[in-house]
Amino acid sequence: MRILNTISRQKEEFVPVDENEVKIYACGPTVYNFIHIGNARPLCVFDVLRRYMEYRGYNVKFVQNFTDVDDKIINRANEEGLTFTEVAEKYINEFWTDAHGLNFKDATVHPKATENIDEIIDIIKTLEDKGYAYAVDGDVYYRALKFKDYGKLSHQPIDDLQSGARIAVGDKKENPLDFALWKAAKEGEPYWESPWGKGRPGWHIECSAMNRKYLGNTIDIHCGGQDLIFPHHENEIAQSEAANDAPFAKYWMHNGYINVDNVKMSKSLGNFKTVREIADAYGYEVIRYFLISSHYRSPINYNLEIIEQCKAALDRLYTCRDSLDFAIKNAKDIEDDRELLDTINSRREQFIEAMDDDLNTADGLAAIFELVRDINTKILDKEVSKNVCQAAADLFDELCDVLGILYNRKSNDLDSEIEALIEQRQEARKNKDWATADKIRDDLKARGIILKDTPQGVTWTKE
Repeated sequence: MRILNTISRQKEEFVPVDENEVKIYACGPTVYNFIHIGNARPLCVFDVLRRYMEYRGYNVKFVQNFTDVDDKIINRANEEGLTFTEVAEKYINEFWTDAHGLNFKDATVHPKATENIDEIIDIIKTLEDKGYAYAVDGDVYYRALKFKDYGKLSHQPIDDLQSGARIAVGDKKENPLDFALWKAAKEGEPYWESPWGKGRPGWHIECSAMNRKYLGNTIDIHCGGQDLIFPHHENEIAQSEAANDAPFAKYWMHNGYINVDNVKMSKSLGNFKTVREIADAYGYEVIRYFLISSHYRSPINYNLEIIEQCKAALDRLYTCRDSLDFAIKNAKDIEDDRELLDTINSRREQFIEAMDDDLNTADGLAAIFELVRDINTKILDKEVSKNVCQAAADLFDELCDVLGILYNRKSNDLDSEIEALIEQRQEARKNKDWATADKIRDDLKARGIILKDTPQGVTWTKE
């Protein structure tokens, strides 16, 4: 597998740090609101990364954190008349509703910042002892320029970074690029005891501490949204490599932005869409399909027309898979078509080739739709063996599972009344009573049951 590594800006062959385990860290949400589709993109994309690594035989340890203490959480708590803990727990629960709706597989560990205060304090003390951190009136800052490789992830010259930074009047920092590791407690804010007095951690340090605790000094892949490259991930590198005297992450993967009606999604513009509101209208699976239908590094555009197209594409996949069930049930005991089996299996290689090329889910989906075309033109309209039908169904399920789609398949068991009507129609057709047969077909259509006559018999789908 080749990965476009943000830090080198080149595709690199993936070679795990430890051949026995692949360690992946994905930055999770700050839990003060419902997640929006911008949050959901890395959630779905890197869930596919984890699934694909496991599909290729790797043992994966996947860590995704919750930032459960932050200015935004504290502000929301004040607005809602709750404690910061109540706000965090409320929106963690809402996160799980959306994440599981999107078919996200739970990470190996989902640590919270507040559960790792001791580890955070420990790494800050290490940085202070090494001269990378300094305390001022209960705050602790990181000396960015002391880390000689600062800027290596974002590929920005130090002069440019400094010119974009600002020191406010009364700021205690030595340099505009220095950032907070520990914040002294303000009146009414949550705090923990520390060597520097009562306070709480800065945002960047929590990920360095949790990476080290749950995955070790050097991990395989660190991933997140493109907006996290600077300053969050840049600062994580500086903290972790200075504290641990070891490389932090071997590969960095960042997904692209989401636009809404061709305008960058932004809360300031009021054009951001929550996962919940879209799911209420279209269901969660359409969102997941939309988010993986383009290459993860490409910007993607959200609008209702595109969502409708995604829904139609999913419907096509469901229809094909349901038709395969019927074909398997009614297939005759005839000789296997070896050439057709080879064609089916070639789609697996096509899929793997796409996914090995920097997790190209767009081309991976294309391979699945090529398989659908094979099924529709070479299996469903012809007499083929049960083995061939089953092989096609097994591969279909295998590839869709890697992408985490087609997880809402329902039982095809019709109630006895509808089964009886289909049987009556078949009997009418045998007796050449076309009027009765047509009426039953139309009645079923009015009830959302669509019939299709095939060489194997009658298939049906629900509208």
